[in-house]
Amino acid sequence: MAVTPDDRTLTENGWKDQGAGRILLVACGALAHEILALKRVNGWNHIDLQCLPANLHLWPDRIPAAVEAVVAERRGDYDDVFVVYADCGTGGQLQAKCAELGVGMVEGPHCYAFFEGNAAFAAKAEEEFTAFYLTDFLVRQFDAFVWRPMGLDRHPELRDMYFGNYTKLVYQAQTDDPGLDAKAEDCARRLGLAYERRFTGYGDLATTLASVAAPPPTP
Repeated sequence: MAVTPDDRTLTENGWKDQGAGRILLVACGALAHEILALKRVNGWNHIDLQCLPANLHLWPDRIPAAVEAVVAERRGDYDDVFVVYADCGTGGQLQAKCAELGVGMVEGPHCYAFFEGNAAFAAKAEEEFTAFYLTDFLVRQFDAFVWRPMGLDRHPELRDMYFGNYTKLVYQAQTDDPGLDAKAEDCARRLGLAYERRFTGYGDLATTLASVAAPPPTP
């Protein structure tokens, strides 16, 4: 998914943005809705978004190379590039790749942590190690990203093997949507887990992107 501005001009070297200070966000497709909402409400017209497929999370070892390919292709058109992934199961490989490329990335182990707030999530870690988390995106895409990939549509008897050590499903709600709330509660029922809804909003994602969007200090 790519979101591009209307104020682009064609030069002999290809499409370039008019003016300085343009930023490209290279992001997980699971965050597209939230990033676009933040972009819209804050008027971040100098920021463009290019998303990688959300299902890369099924193969996290592929994320660093996918990010590198986009950065290499598009960084010449921008003043800055920022990667909107946390570690996301790459075992530090994405952080190492971003350091090699000289681009920043979101802090934290995964989106559950930065939506909750990395510090708040870490503080709950010991008491919530048996919690299974869903975000707005995962509630909408529960069948595509949880139920079917785990084979539960074909072998429901696997549910207790996969989720027997979990005690509750925590829906980290980015928005107040009764429809998503009802769907998340149904996901908990299907998994045989207690249900908790926790409104997180955009958490550290909002503050991180606000920092990225801000103009650099005047020397």
